[in-house]
Amino acid sequence: MARKKKTRIKSGDFVLTILVLALVVFGVIMVFSSSYYSAINDTGDPYNYLKKDIIWALLGLGAMLFCAMFDYRVYAKAAPTILIVSIALLGLLFTPLGVTRNYATRWIGVGDFTLMPGEVAKIAAIIFVAWYLSKDPKRIRSFTRGVLPLLGLSGLFFGLIILQPNLSTAITICGIIIGMMFVAGLNILYLGGIVGIGAVGITFMILTDEEGYRMKRLTSFLDPFQDPLGDGYQVIQSLLALGSGGLFGVGLGKSIQKTLYLPEPQNDFIFAIIGEELGYIGCLLLIACYIVLIWRGTHISLNAPDMFGTLLAAGITIMLALQVVLNIAVVTSSMPPTGITLPFISYGGNALMLFMGSMGILLNISRHSARKIWWTVSGASRENTRSAAIKWRRQNESDYDGRRHRRTYLSGHRHRRQDQEKASGRGDPVCRYGKGYGERACAEKRL
Repeated sequence: MARKKKTRIKSGDFVLTILVLALVVFGVIMVFSSSYYSAINDTGDPYNYLKKDIIWALLGLGAMLFCAMFDYRVYAKAAPTILIVSIALLGLLFTPLGVTRNYATRWIGVGDFTLMPGEVAKIAAIIFVAWYLSKDPKRIRSFTRGVLPLLGLSGLFFGLIILQPNLSTAITICGIIIGMMFVAGLNILYLGGIVGIGAVGITFMILTDEEGYRMKRLTSFLDPFQDPLGDGYQVIQSLLALGSGGLFGVGLGKSIQKTLYLPEPQNDFIFAIIGEELGYIGCLLLIACYIVLIWRGTHISLNAPDMFGTLLAAGITIMLALQVVLNIAVVTSSMPPTGITLPFISYGGNALMLFMGSMGILLNISRHSARKIWWTVSGASRENTRSAAIKWRRQNESDYDGRRHRRTYLSGHRHRRQDQEKASGRGDPVCRYGKGYGERACAEKRL
C-alpha cells in the first residue's frame, strides 16, 4: 500500500484580518481629524500626530505579520522569561529612566524612544497564565496550586502599576487574569469571592486616599456638572461632543469640541469625537466592528489545537473586550474617568503595536486550528482507511488535548451507510465525500 501524506495549514482568519486593517486605517483618519488643532497648539505642525501615528501603524503591521507567521507554541517555552522581563520593566519606572507626564510615571525613556511597561505587562500576563494553566489543566481546581499563585501574580502586577499611578491598567490586567482563570474552569464560588474581595479593596483604596484624588474622580463621575471647570470638565466636554453629533454627526473633520475644548481628543476620548463627527450611526458601526472582532477571537479560542492556544486566544480576546467596554464607558460617563485607550483607534504607539501584534498571534492560532490530511491509498478498503486515521491520530495526539478536542474520523453510522451504498452499487465506499474521487480516501482532523 502506497501512502502519500500532505499537511495543509489554513492561511488565517480572513474576517479578523480585514477588520483589524480597517480599524487601523479608520483610527489613523480619526487621529488626524481629532488632533489637528491640538497638534498646531502643541508643536505648530498640524500633521505631527498623523505622521507619528502612520509610522506606528506601519510598525504594528510588521509586528502583526511577524506574529502571524511565528508559531505561537514557542511563546509557551519562553513564558517565565517573558514574565520576568515585564516585571523588571515595571521596576525600571522607579529609576531615573522613568518619564513623568501629567503627574504619572508610566513610561521608560531613552532619548526619543519611550516604552510603556504596563502595555508589555498585559501580553506577558496573558502568555504566562496560558502556559501555567495549560501545563497542568487540573491546577485551576486547586486553590493552593492554581488559584492562589495566580492571585498573587495579579497582586504583584496591581501593586507595581498602581504606584505609577495607573489604576485603569492595573484593573485591566487583573481582569484579564481572572477572566482566563474562568475560561480554564475556575469554580464559580472562587470567582464570586475574588470579585467581592476586589471590590472591597478598590473601595478601601478610594476611602483611604489622603489626597482625595480617587474620591474626586468618583464624585465627578456621579455628577460631573458639580465641578464643570475642574474635575468634571473633560467628561462634560465629552458628553457635549456626543450630544452635538446627533444621529448622523456634523461631518468628518467638522468637530467643534476638538478645537481645544476637549483635552487630549486624540487619546482616551477619541470616541467622543467620532460620535460628534459621525453621529450615533457611526458609533454603532464602530461598536459592531468590535463585536465581530471579539466573536472571531472567541471562535479562534474555541477551535484552538491545544489548551495553550485556547487560553492564549481567550486572554487576547478578553483584553480587547475589556478595553473597548472601559473606554466607551468612560467617554459616556458610565464609570469614573480612567486612562484607557480605544484599541486600534486612539493615538499611542505602544498600545497600537501591542494590539496589532496580539491580532497576529490570533491569526497564527487560527492557521493551526484546522488541518486536512489526505491519504492516497491503492485498493483501500474501509478497514485500512480507518486504521490509517487512527494511526495518524495516535502519532499526533500530543499536539492537542485529546479530552477537550476529541474528534471522530469515520463514524460507525458513516461506515454502515457506505456499506449499504457498496451493496447497492452506489458511491465510493472509501471516500467520505461521495462519488467522483476514485480510490482516494480522506480523513479530516480538526485540531
